[in-house]
Amino acid sequence: MPNDKPKILIFATDSCAYRGADYIGQIHGAYPANIYIIRVPAPVIFPDMFYIHCFEKGIDGIIVMACGHECPYEGAYDRLTKRIMAVHALMKDRDMDYKRLRLCSICTVCARPFFKEIDEMNDYLSRVAS
Repeated sequence: MPNDKPKILIFATDSCAYRGADYIGQIHGAYPANIYIIRVPAPVIFPDMFYIHCFEKGIDGIIVMACGHECPYEGAYDRLTKRIMAVHALMKDRDMDYKRLRLCSICTVCARPFFKEIDEMNDYLSRVAS
């Protein structure tokens, strides 16, 4: 990662986390310019290697923001949790820092947790880069 801020990709579920990101705009909040949010129906749709390819293409950190157990797709959060654990194992096998991939639950009005996740990932990536 060069001297500029790390690139952080957020996969935000359509039914919860993306609406949480939208809520931040409604309250006139702002998140750093190094954050890229992609709205997805359910992040479980991405295969394990998708996350690895994101890192290989220059993404420094990924935060998967999901609905948690309140997901409208039955069993999706449990499958997502297992997928993230599998990706962590792949990352370890490739000597990649698995802490660059995080899973969290964000609701439709969770501005503070949304900012907290972003700040923690930015702080972590800044520490490991120096």
